[in-house]
Amino acid sequence: MTRRKLIVALVAAGALAAVLLWPKGREVDVVAVRQAPLTQSVVATGRIATPARISIGSPLAATVLEVTVREGDPVKPGQVLVRLRSDDADALIAQAAAALAEAEARLVQIEKLGRPVAAQQLAQAEANLHVARAEAERARQLVARGFYAQSKVDDALRTAANAATAVDTARTQLAAQQPGGTERDAARARVAQARAQLANARARAALLTLTAPAAGTVLTRKAEPGDVAAAGKVLLELADAGETRVYATVDEKNLRLLQPGQKARGLADAFPHRPFDAELYYLAPAVDPLRGTVEIRFRVPQPPAFLRPDMTISVETVTGHQDSTLVLPAEAVRDLDGAQPWVLLADGGLARRADVTVGLAGIGQVEILKGVAAGDQAILPASGALDGDSVRIRAPRKPKVGGVQVPQGFSK
Repeated sequence: MTRRKLIVALVAAGALAAVLLWPKGREVDVVAVRQAPLTQSVVATGRIATPARISIGSPLAATVLEVTVREGDPVKPGQVLVRLRSDDADALIAQAAAALAEAEARLVQIEKLGRPVAAQQLAQAEANLHVARAEAERARQLVARGFYAQSKVDDALRTAANAATAVDTARTQLAAQQPGGTERDAARARVAQARAQLANARARAALLTLTAPAAGTVLTRKAEPGDVAAAGKVLLELADAGETRVYATVDEKNLRLLQPGQKARGLADAFPHRPFDAELYYLAPAVDPLRGTVEIRFRVPQPPAFLRPDMTISVETVTGHQDSTLVLPAEAVRDLDGAQPWVLLADGGLARRADVTVGLAGIGQVEILKGVAAGDQAILPASGALDGDSVRIRAPRKPKVGGVQVPQGFSK
């Protein structure tokens, strides 16, 4: 081989080696920064809550005669729901009526017989006292003359004292029989008490017809005709026909985005194509320490007919919106929740770090306020590229939305 041919061969070999050994660069997936509308919202899951649940129970042991409603029936205030029968109630009425009759008879006896008898007893006691005092005076005179011993006077005085006590007792008894007297007032009090007991027994009997205290809907029916209902047993449960609400929970990190008065949109799992309006009105003052969640509540001003108590509801609260802004998929922004978010850009075949300022956060999308421009290509973390690496871009692919499924009817 001539010298010239040798040189050419060496140059060719060097060029081939340079081509073979030159780094190819890492293949990476990228997404482009684009201009697009963006809505920031907080999605929570909860349940329909009625303002109140009303339990209709039996006030005493009774037999169920009739139940006029079934689950799902609407009821009006005062509507008869259950009729009961109780032998105990009838017995209580009879017992109270007998006690009243006895008390009234005692009052009549005091007014018509007690006062005359007491007056006669007082007259008799006063006559006895007059005789006893006269006997005591005669005994004193006879003892002074020596006809009797002193004990005769003592006996006569004791008899006079007993007669005086009897007079005082008779006077007290007569006073008690007079209008305003203690015995007469006691008899009147017994009559009033007996009347109250009779009225109470009749009222309890009236409670054997159970009515709706307010408008609502029957949730559960727990009794049938013929059942024996114990006192306090719940026979029906009603949902008060008041304001429809949604009770839900959200992660505490979303608390800074929420405030009462924000408008929201609800979706029932059973009716995903029929959204309805709601309004946030309550944020719990404390965080659940075990779950790291906060309870929130919504009003539903015009609830659709298909909503039912305890139905599962997803609620989206819109907390911000931009008609046109720079956006990137959330997966392309690194340290998104850290002090300094950043992206890795594919810039002229090299990976270059760019610090960014983020704004609104939509479902799987993030608003970029500073650090990139429309059309810049952000390298996805799954590619494994580092700052300063040589990179080669794979064929474009449709960007993923953070792996988040957006419920139908909610903002994207």
